Amino acid sequence: MRFPNIKRQKYTIARVIACGALILPSCRIPELRQADPGPVLPASFTGAINEAPSGTVSGTISEAASGTVSGLVGPSISPDSSGQLGVEEFYKDRVLTQLIDQALVNNRELKVLNEEVQVARSEVLARQGAYLPFVTAGGGTGLDLSSRFTRDGAVDSQLDIRPNQPIHNPLPDFRMGLNLFWRLDIWRALRNARDAAAQRYIAASEKRNDFVTRLVAEIAENYYGLVALDKRLETLNKTIELQQQSLEIAIAKKDAGRGTELAVQRFQAEVRKNQSEKLITLQDIIETENRINFRLNRVPMSVERTSADFYDLNINTLSLGVPSQLLQNRPDIRQAERELQAAGLDVKVARAHFFPDLTISAGVGYQAFNPKYLFNTPEALAANVAGDLVTPLINKKAIRAEYLSANAKQLESVYNYQRVVLNAFTEVINRVSMVENYRKSIEIKKQQLAALEASVDSASKLFQNARAEYVEVLLAQRDFMDARMVLIDTKRQQLGAVVNAYQALGGGNSLSVPPGPALPPHRWRKQPQP
Repeated sequence: MRFPNIKRQKYTIARVIACGALILPSCRIPELRQADPGPVLPASFTGAINEAPSGTVSGTISEAASGTVSGLVGPSISPDSSGQLGVEEFYKDRVLTQLIDQALVNNRELKVLNEEVQVARSEVLARQGAYLPFVTAGGGTGLDLSSRFTRDGAVDSQLDIRPNQPIHNPLPDFRMGLNLFWRLDIWRALRNARDAAAQRYIAASEKRNDFVTRLVAEIAENYYGLVALDKRLETLNKTIELQQQSLEIAIAKKDAGRGTELAVQRFQAEVRKNQSEKLITLQDIIETENRINFRLNRVPMSVERTSADFYDLNINTLSLGVPSQLLQNRPDIRQAERELQAAGLDVKVARAHFFPDLTISAGVGYQAFNPKYLFNTPEALAANVAGDLVTPLINKKAIRAEYLSANAKQLESVYNYQRVVLNAFTEVINRVSMVENYRKSIEIKKQQLAALEASVDSASKLFQNARAEYVEVLLAQRDFMDARMVLIDTKRQQLGAVVNAYQALGGGNSLSVPPGPALPPHRWRKQPQP
């Protein structure tokens, strides 16, 4: 290569070196690994529900979009999801919603999550200033004693500050001024770190919101469980009363010589069995009440509830919407999405470490050996400025390891996001089908219960008129009580399925309080993609 002059030659060589420092590191950056694709969700919940063996639920995706799915008596498919309803609107039970309100105010685990949100928020504030210049102001003083047998001491002994005024030894030093340090964010490493912290702040808020939905569901499920236990206790009381009447009849027949001691003993044993079961039910009521009390952060006490019309109690008609609404309604999906975006930004931050860092440092102020000269301008004025461009060349194993680790964590976030979405879809299908199947089971059990109730009445009358054996009365009463208990348990499970289906659709978060003061607007609010 020929150059017209030496100056041009030096300039070109300098440019080649600078470009090499910038380009060569990027040539040695490891390749990123890509995640495996996740399962594709259907456009509607209808297809998954249609696979039920009974075949009573039918419909197409187009029908689902219009909200006219035939044969679906319980949950309905419509463009609007029940997860968009507020707690008060969905449950319509003043006592229950008051308990939920108390839990949202007093629950200690929720308060811990609120503090985690504040920690994440503070991390965003810290990252926001990292890419801006750091300016400090200060002053100081010192004393420097130089040896006469050193170069500095020997030179100072031969110099005068002013005519016939030698340099002091020891020499005082007084200084004050401003200092600046600025790491130029030429590769957006600091701003990407800020954006990643912002995404994690939102993820922490969504984690708290997800806990709120689960807290609401847990309180509601225990509340309806408590109502079911009340009905169980009521059934036991009625059964014991009925068996006491049969016992009195057996005793009267024995005294009249028309019965035996065996019948009396069998009826008495049945009464004692149910009295024992009653005590166990009372213990279950106490434990269920205290589970609610613990979530409300209060000492054990009686929990108010409404137990009327339990068998015909319907919380709300479930509207499923479409699977894509889960991405908007479920806080755990939104949390996983934010964590995925933050992981993608972390990869960009790690990648920037392969390239040069440019830093600028500067200072300006006053410096003098005597305070009376400190503010003499321009004699006492001191200033400095420097710029450093540093790039890694050899032994970049730590940088490569950080980059590959960020890539691995990004893949973890991708797979976790896929898992959370699939789990949400599966939860909706399981719980909605449970609501429908248990509803049908309850209708059949009510018919069974009516028949058994009539059989108990018939057996009691026949036994009283000596036209039936006591064993038939015992079996009729036992079958009737067992059927009523099964009906109560089935109804309890159906109500729990409705509660959990509402939570699976993302409902129960409308009462959550905001995590704290809003952050000032910044670029991270544009939700950068990984």
